[in-house]
Order: sequence, then C-alpha cells, then structure tokens
Amino acid sequence: MKAKVLSDVNRIVIKIGTTSLTDNGVISENKIKLLADDIASVREKGYEVILVSSGAVTAGAGDLNLKKEFLNIPQKQALAAVGQTILMNEYRKHFAKKGIKVGQILLTEDDVKNRKRFLNARNTFNTLLQMGILPIVNENDSVVVNEIKIGDNDTLSAHVVSVTDSQLLILLTDKDGFYWDLSDPKPIETINCITNEVIKRAGGSNSSHGIGGMVTKIRAADMILKCGEKMIIARGSERNVIGRIMAGEKLGTLFAGENKKMPSRKKWLAMSKAKGIIIIDDGACLALTKGKKSLLPSGIVKIEGSFDMASPVDICDTKGNIIAKGLSNYSGGELELIKGKSTKEIEKMTGYKYMDEAVHRDNIIVF
Repeated sequence: MKAKVLSDVNRIVIKIGTTSLTDNGVISENKIKLLADDIASVREKGYEVILVSSGAVTAGAGDLNLKKEFLNIPQKQALAAVGQTILMNEYRKHFAKKGIKVGQILLTEDDVKNRKRFLNARNTFNTLLQMGILPIVNENDSVVVNEIKIGDNDTLSAHVVSVTDSQLLILLTDKDGFYWDLSDPKPIETINCITNEVIKRAGGSNSSHGIGGMVTKIRAADMILKCGEKMIIARGSERNVIGRIMAGEKLGTLFAGENKKMPSRKKWLAMSKAKGIIIIDDGACLALTKGKKSLLPSGIVKIEGSFDMASPVDICDTKGNIIAKGLSNYSGGELELIKGKSTKEIEKMTGYKYMDEAVHRDNIIVF
C-alpha cells in the first residue's frame, strides 16, 4: 500500500528534529554521518531531496557550554548564530564524503507569505537542485522576531513542501509514528484526514531540546493533506530509515488523503496564515462549496480580525467551521461596511468599488 502511494514521488522534503541529531545536548557526528549516508543512497535512486534541519540553538549551547532553557530570546538568537555555522560545517563535511555539496537557505514567514518572495525562494531551490546541490533549510533564528516567525520546524518543513512543489514530507523524530493510544505497542499505519480527535490525541512535547511536539507535526500534516500531498512521521534513529521508506517498507505513520493536488498558487494560499475570519450565511456556504461561486458581500454575516486588502482569510460558516480560505478583495474595515449588502451598494457604502466580489472564486480554496 505504502509503495503504491509513494509511486509518484520524485522530490522529498526531510525534516530532522533536534533529538535525532544530538546526544546529551551536543551535535552527534555519528548521527549526521548516518543521515548523510541515507540521503546519499536515496539521491542515487533518482530522488531530489531538501533537508530541513533543527539543532542550531542546541549546537550553539553545546559549543558554549550553556543551558538554553535558562536563556532569553536574544541570547538564544545568538546561540543560533553560533550553532548554524557548527551545524553546516558538520553537514558539509559528511556530505562531501559522499560527493554532495550543500547550500544553506534561511527562511522567515515573510518569505513564504509574500508571493514574490515565495517565487524567488522557489527559483533558488530549483537552481540548487538542478546543480546537484543539497539545500539545507532552517528558520532565520538569529534575527527573526515573533511578527515574522514561523515558529517551529515542523510547520517550516510543510511550507518548504509548498515552496519546492515536493510530493512528500518525512518528519524524522524520536517517535516511530503517531499513536492513537500510548498503551498500544504499534503506531497507526495510515491517517487520511486530521480530525479534532487526532489533534486531541496528539498531546504535547516532553523533550527538553526540541520545541516541536506531536501537535506541531499534526498541524504540518493538516497543511500537507489540504494541498493533496503526503507526509510520514518516522523514527530518525532507524538505520537507513529514508531509503527503507522509499522502498515501501512499513515504517512510521503515513498521512495521505484524497484531496487533489493543487496548482502552485492555491497551494501557496492554503499554506498562508489567515489574517482574519469572514463568517458567511448558509446560502453563501452552498454557493462556495457546491456552486463553486465567488463570495459576495451579501452573504457575509460577520468579520473578525483586522486585515488589509489581499490578505488571506479563513471563511467560516455560522457554526465556526472553516469551509474555505481566500484572498480578500477588501480590508476588514471595508468588509464591515459592506457585509450583507448587494454589489450595487458597495460604492454607496465606501465611496468606491474595487470589485463586485468580496473574495473571487479564483482566489478561494474550499476544504
């Protein structure tokens, strides 16, 4: 089953967590060597690989003999600056032994939410891959602030799938998959959609080094499934785990739904963080979900949040269920003025009219 589901994969994003790279709070050369061997063997089979790596702050803390748990944000950012060089030197050394050159890409949320920067990042990734270079990605932790911070590398890796148009995300962690019940000795083999019960059972993180727990992995899986792609959670300490997964071996938990693959622009929209919420009536819900229509102001019941024109927004029914996401043709304040009104009344209420639609069909994804 797994081999069949993965048969269309040619580009893979691999995210490795801090615990899968370190021993006793310092970077493990042996773990990086084994990872390099595994990735090299997969590349030899024709797969393109992008690596998203955690561990920079931990590497910096280990080198400076500091406990990162007791440091403030500027101090952790300084550790990231120190640790990035250590981490990249280790990767460069071990991949060079396999004849592979590496290149570092540091991203922020601005790089994935701004369409122009998104496309620039995609061009960089594609060029590196065409040159046979392995891209190694992390968030730009040494300078990033909360306003432009993606937050965790599980979510970052899901964005990298979108940016690079990859078909598979493999999250290597200290868990061998997703457990429905921790008393069960085996993880779930396949999950097709992320339900509230799945989110509830994801729990949190008990790791003292990584900041991403199972909750962030499930959030990443939800993003991946909405785009029609696939994700696997597997144990990073399993020998040759990537190669064995791609050979069809039943390792970890596979997240694979029935959603159709999205065009690049809509995939970017699906991954974008919503800046506000538009609540719509039952008639507008039917028009979007069944009629494949645009959202008109007349169907809007309520606006939540402050957002600008062209911002991504969640579109919800009156019960609070997210049914779609779209790019708003008006700001939140403007929609507040025209909600429930006919298109003929837009100019009367605002003094101008950009478009008849509050959100155009071409800029809507229905979930």
